[in-house]
Amino acid sequence: MATLDGMIRKATMVAVCGLAMFAVSPSQAQQATEIHLTYSKGQFQPTEVRAPADKPITFRVKNLDGKAMEFESKSLRVEKVVAANSEGIVNVRALKPGRYEFYDDFNEKARGALTVQ
Repeated sequence: MATLDGMIRKATMVAVCGLAMFAVSPSQAQQATEIHLTYSKGQFQPTEVRAPADKPITFRVKNLDGKAMEFESKSLRVEKVVAANSEGIVNVRALKPGRYEFYDDFNEKARGALTVQ
């Protein structure tokens, strides 16, 4: 009888530990808002984008130019080089409401902004 009780306890502990491994905090479980940007002729399109507050964001930056560009933002704390004729993905943490500017670090005239509401 003692061995059966021991086996049940072990099985219960294994089940509890297994469930704990799959526990995810609410912020991790949130689906990211996707924002699609293109970069062509040295400019972002669109130049103004919006996203909801307190939700992670994924930028999909498609570089249509024949040379690399660098998606950068000091306020978003991100930078990502996107090779010519390719796509880069930039993940951003959940943000508070505000305006966050971004630019091409290789061409600072190419600018855009994210408004979080």
